[in-house]
Amino acid sequence: MPRASELTAVVRGCGPTGALAALALAEAGWGLITLQDPSPRQALLRRHRAYAFTHSSRRLLLNLQLWQALSPRLEPFEQLQLADLGADPGSTAAAVPFTTADLSRRSSDPAVGWIGQHQDVMAVLLAAIDQHPRIRLELGATPAALEPGAVDNGSIDLVVAADGPESPTRQALGIRQWQWTYQQRCLTAQIRLRGAGAQQAWELFRPEGPMALLPLGGQQVQVVWSAGAARCRQLEGIGSDAFLDRLAGALPDRFQPDALAVPPQTFAVGLALARRLQAGNTVLVGESAHRCHPVGGQGLNLCWRDVAVLHALARRVSQGRLPATALPRRYARARWVDVLLTLAATDLLVRLFSNRAALLLPLRRLALASLRQMPVLRRLSLGVMTDGPCPLPRG
Repeated sequence: MPRASELTAVVRGCGPTGALAALALAEAGWGLITLQDPSPRQALLRRHRAYAFTHSSRRLLLNLQLWQALSPRLEPFEQLQLADLGADPGSTAAAVPFTTADLSRRSSDPAVGWIGQHQDVMAVLLAAIDQHPRIRLELGATPAALEPGAVDNGSIDLVVAADGPESPTRQALGIRQWQWTYQQRCLTAQIRLRGAGAQQAWELFRPEGPMALLPLGGQQVQVVWSAGAARCRQLEGIGSDAFLDRLAGALPDRFQPDALAVPPQTFAVGLALARRLQAGNTVLVGESAHRCHPVGGQGLNLCWRDVAVLHALARRVSQGRLPATALPRRYARARWVDVLLTLAATDLLVRLFSNRAALLLPLRRLALASLRQMPVLRRLSLGVMTDGPCPLPRG
């Protein structure tokens, strides 16, 4: 069995998940990690979107000694408000508030979750990578350099495919996917909004699709608006004043959009799951392995739980408790339950609440009334949202 200093890995893809995977392997004591991406550094930073971070992501960042650098750039929220607008689009009177009192684990950081901008997250991760002596960053690589055949896998202990939903690595390995494209698309924009409340995040279930309002500090929020494809494309192309008017009409009466900070952008949303999470010494991590609807802000946190499992197993390898050759299969077995349950839960939420079916209204009202009246049910629900549906392995 090789010593930890002799263990080598190649990570393909330098988005938030790939960058964090490289740092996780380095923290686990592996000798040399090569992080590859065809994009230049500025392209990796140049994305106008925000992420919701849960406690499972915070614990991983703490384990990797990254939380102290990143947390000042995050906006905490102490309440997550859930509201079904199917019956009364103008009112949030029946909203269900999740607060820090509903957290299943008490945290020294009093927040239900945190919101962070992509540029800030990537700046912290890239700075940590630049400073790490055992991570070699290769940006601007040609696509051929990312093909499995271009790397002598016989001399590499682990290949981590974190190269996105269209993963060239997954395709080159011949791993197929189960996938479903929703009728909806998703539109994101950053606006100044009155009425959202300090340190409050909102998940609004509307007949055309869920809408999230994520606090970015002050009165600025990120809107994540799911709607029909034609409507999203129309909203993306109209001017800022017209967009704010349409948004005001879609929001409950308490919210008043004032100004557009970042113009709207749309993207397709779907459900996807690779039929295998590993092949040989290669593991699929993040969106190369799975995708879900953005409802509930589960996407990035599910990807980072992949990294948490990879980190725990990589530490076992470096400590001599697990052969490096066993890591890929062990990783794949450990991830199935969490991934399947999270994909099923997000899909169920979209199907249950994104419609006008009169027969489902009583069921929806009963579900939200139960959450309002039963603290135990709120704690269980928030625990699944913030920690994932199953415990993660320890290193």
